[in-house]
Amino acid sequence: MALWHLFLLAVLQGVTEFLPVSSSGHLILLPALTGLADQGPVLDVAVHVGTLGAVILYFRSDVARALAGMLGLLQGRKDADTRLAAGLAIATIPVILAGLAIKLTVGAEAMRSVAVIGWAMLGFGLLLWWFDRRGAQVKGLVDWTPRAALTLGLWQAVALIPGTSRSGICITGARAMGYERSEAARIAMLMSIPTILASGVLVGLDVVGEADGALGRDAGIAAVLSFGAALVALQLMFRLLRSVSFTPYVIYRIALGLFLLAWAYT
Repeated sequence: MALWHLFLLAVLQGVTEFLPVSSSGHLILLPALTGLADQGPVLDVAVHVGTLGAVILYFRSDVARALAGMLGLLQGRKDADTRLAAGLAIATIPVILAGLAIKLTVGAEAMRSVAVIGWAMLGFGLLLWWFDRRGAQVKGLVDWTPRAALTLGLWQAVALIPGTSRSGICITGARAMGYERSEAARIAMLMSIPTILASGVLVGLDVVGEADGALGRDAGIAAVLSFGAALVALQLMFRLLRSVSFTPYVIYRIALGLFLLAWAYT
């Protein structure tokens, strides 16, 4: 694959993975709207590995706490770290079960249409705007109980609809529950770590053995580029959240959703 194509793919994934605008939707749209060749599952896994590395680095202190909490759970401890680890595990269960159900029944390809992405962009964008505007800002990560983790896990499972945005729907759910904007985004980003790991393993098992030398090189380049793009996107979003709401992302989602619906139905 040409280097510029790898760069476009990696930057698109890296920037949109953590912004509430749907990375999977953009990756599906890239070949659909440009005529470029589909990147294939191997490169999909590679760019997700890159974004996973970025979020682990950005939230390294929280990740260290979660890892310590996992050990604490095995030792029977009950503290803030074990609550964080348990919450992340609980929040990941619904999306894994829903993903397996889709894989074993209709298949993920059944929902990869421009119309589905357009409606999801528009509808879930408006939902984010509504709860961000109406939701209280009184809770933080310290208030994240197992029940709250399960609730957000159910919200996260909705992101299996292309165009929804995993980070966007988790932020929407957290704002609906009264979490402060930056804390809602923080929780959504932490939830992405086990979710990306689980989906990466699932897809990776399907494509093992497919990569040759050239594809392996392309995958490595894409992973590095998506890591850098995701790190920049994370820093930008959390800097903007100090002074603005999620409205700019909502405006983008609405504009893109309307464009895609016009494209799909004409």
